[in-house]
Amino acid sequence: MNLKKLSPDLLFSVLLIISTLYYSFTFIDFSIPPFEDAAMIMRYSQHLANGHGIVWNIGEAPVDGATDFLFMVASAALIKLGFTVGQAVRGIGFASHILTVLIIYFTNRKIHNGNIPFSFLSGLYFVFGTGLSYVSAYFGTPFFALAAASTWTLSLILMRQQNPNLWLILAFSFSGLITGLIRPEGVILACLMLLSIIVMRGLKNSISIIVTFGIVFLTLGGSYFLWRWDYFGYPLPNPFYKKGDDGWKWNTFWISLGNTLRLSLPVLFAFIYAFRSKETTKLAIAYLIPIIGFASAFGLVSDEMNYGARFQYATVPIALMSWIPLTLIGNAGRVGSNALFEPYRDHMEQKQLSGQVRSDVVSLSKGVNFILLITLAMSLVFYSWYQNCHLALYQQTCDRPYERDGRLEMARMLADYRGKGYVIATTEAGLLPYYSGWTAIDTWGLNDQFIAHNGKITVEYLDEYKPHIIMFHDFYSPLVPPKLTDANLAQRWFSMTILLKTYAEENNYVLAAVFGDSPYDTHYYYVRNDFEDSKRLIVQISQFRNYFYPTTGKRSINYAEFQEP
Repeated sequence: MNLKKLSPDLLFSVLLIISTLYYSFTFIDFSIPPFEDAAMIMRYSQHLANGHGIVWNIGEAPVDGATDFLFMVASAALIKLGFTVGQAVRGIGFASHILTVLIIYFTNRKIHNGNIPFSFLSGLYFVFGTGLSYVSAYFGTPFFALAAASTWTLSLILMRQQNPNLWLILAFSFSGLITGLIRPEGVILACLMLLSIIVMRGLKNSISIIVTFGIVFLTLGGSYFLWRWDYFGYPLPNPFYKKGDDGWKWNTFWISLGNTLRLSLPVLFAFIYAFRSKETTKLAIAYLIPIIGFASAFGLVSDEMNYGARFQYATVPIALMSWIPLTLIGNAGRVGSNALFEPYRDHMEQKQLSGQVRSDVVSLSKGVNFILLITLAMSLVFYSWYQNCHLALYQQTCDRPYERDGRLEMARMLADYRGKGYVIATTEAGLLPYYSGWTAIDTWGLNDQFIAHNGKITVEYLDEYKPHIIMFHDFYSPLVPPKLTDANLAQRWFSMTILLKTYAEENNYVLAAVFGDSPYDTHYYYVRNDFEDSKRLIVQISQFRNYFYPTTGKRSINYAEFQEP
């Protein structure tokens, strides 16, 4: 094969793929189990693939707790074809990540006419970011990012074409719809991209795009909305009623903006530089609309479950596909020139240099540019990789996002009792329900319609199930008893665990274990004492020695052994 005849873009795209593969298999830990919250989606996908519908518990009414709807459906389809749940979830995420890398590169090259080094660096920055860490943790985040990148690419084309054909407008509209089907906030993101198009084209020149977009969303999107309302019984995803019931939250708004800024910080300078002229200011505002608007939307919900800022991750490919044109339009509007270097170029053109001097200066300039480019590349790669050090609040090293988790080992032990109709009520609704296979009450309510809409769990609701195990996480123990003050009881999580604790103690449950590596942060396990396997389970849980606490990875102490008789 003659490499000289190959397209440079093809060579660099292959290099990006090779970089992705090398990085993933050298630096990403694929031996870790699913992150606690990712296991919830895996449970839904497995139930759907096995023909039970979109349900949390087999045989019960459908629950829309898996907000990654289209990702769940795609995973279920692969499971149905014979893939394991893990292979399906990670396979979709991995393929999505590679495709998004290529979209970033070719969008910068073919739409923005960016040079190869900057386009390659944009793709490389994305390669080493947090995307593969989401794949490792079994999240569907890269799938949503792929849809966002595809829709934004089509948006950029529509901004430039004077008379776009109907197929291009339909492609943008359908891509936006798919983005909304993957995650509900995708509807907001797609509408913000439409607004960017209007800003650049003007309202009059955007009528056909607005009408087509509206028809697609009202007909196909509306049909889906009515179907899901009928299927689930409520118009919005179940977690919204739990996470969005307090209205606007300034705290999560600022957290979301901070995450967005941190994930794409290097390209922020291009947006700042763009405000140098009226022409580039308009472009910067149009490109910022989906980024800032999408980040702001998360002020409507709480920030819980936001592993590695995954909620804001879709803004990263958008930013990486937007920064180059903000530097390529000079003050005179010369597209294709690099305004950042115009003063230097103009200075060189004005000097009367001899051939030899000119040659020496050009050689020196190339050498300096090469060194600067390598330094820039290494800095960007390091900064992008460093975001993997901030995936979880309790992350100890950059190499491993979370530690060995006793909830996984406990769930595997409980799986021996699968199929006996046992019920676990738990605040930890990820690993324990998924790996045990038990019927589960998510006492926080993200996967339980009654609790989410009622606002909290009740004694009467627990009586309906009479759970065989009650398990919860809180920040007290037999050595550090909970303080039942009005201020503490006003906290919803604390009041929930106190209700669970009180219910267990008033209904003759046995406190089998209180696991933790500190008496100030523990997992409680109560076992009902009147069913066939109760005595055996009490012994197994109380003598469990492989309960490693998830925040530290240390072997836990059973503080139940220190309770007063």
